[in-house]
Amino acid sequence: PAIPPTLAPPPTPLPPELIAEADAEELLLINIYERVSPSVVSIQAVKSVEDFEHPALPEGIPTPEFPDEPFRQEGEGSGIVVDVQGHIVTNNHVVADTTELMVTLYDGTTLPATVVGVDPDSDLAVIKVDAPPESLRPITWGDSDQVRVGQRAVAIGNPFGYENTLTSGIISGLSRSLPAVTRYRIPDIIQTDAAINPGNSGGPLLNSQGEAIGVNSAIVPNFNSLGERSFLGVGFAIPANLAQRVVPVLIEKGEYAHPWIGFRGMDVLPEVAAAMDLPEASGALVIGVIPGSPADEARLRGGNREVEIMGQPITVGG
Repeated sequence: PAIPPTLAPPPTPLPPELIAEADAEELLLINIYERVSPSVVSIQAVKSVEDFEHPALPEGIPTPEFPDEPFRQEGEGSGIVVDVQGHIVTNNHVVADTTELMVTLYDGTTLPATVVGVDPDSDLAVIKVDAPPESLRPITWGDSDQVRVGQRAVAIGNPFGYENTLTSGIISGLSRSLPAVTRYRIPDIIQTDAAINPGNSGGPLLNSQGEAIGVNSAIVPNFNSLGERSFLGVGFAIPANLAQRVVPVLIEKGEYAHPWIGFRGMDVLPEVAAAMDLPEASGALVIGVIPGSPADEARLRGGNREVEIMGQPITVGG
């Protein structure tokens, strides 16, 4: 039988220092949210899909006639206000191939937006709204080169359309890379376990000072029975220092020209060094060279033979 309330032992109170620590953590997150949320916007993107295939109907049910016009596909994302002129940074994949963009500011105002510039190589884009300066609060950028594994990470965005959502965690890893749609890889990616879901793309990843240290871009997805993506504890953000280089050029020129070398390669692992009779495992192995690239003009050479290393074929000799 249940213990009568009068006989239940009283709960052990928490030590005052733990209560103070918990209160400090809450106040920190509340302060970050109240200061930074006005710098984060919600983006609604509409894309026209010319070759949309309508779902097949069960046998015996006639197929209805659909209007002969492009199918409208709607998506959502987040954005970061960067100045009082109305420029907003987001991900390139949020605005790519869109026919209509609408931005909802922190105060609930919804405005049409135009694309100013895109950079598929860094998955960054800049859009612009015509809004009064007093309704825009630019973000404060942090130095992503100073980020350390284990420090606090806070994300603000619009996951699954839930506007102005805050999640927190830590920096889980550094120096990751992500593939861009151009087949190049985005370097110095920040990994976090702060919950990032579809709709967070383009929003800020923040440090304890409320400075943007990254632009949330991707997750390792988990697909449920409905085919919807959800977070598995591994999210990625484009480093703030890369965004600070790219964004001003996108505003000025509409595009960004990245330096490039033009070869495919990999780290020289000990197994590779042994296969190539190298004295030590260091440097980069040149696997292939893109014709006409700076690497080609500099006379770098690709590999000329395959060896099997750890069960995988590797082209060596470059």
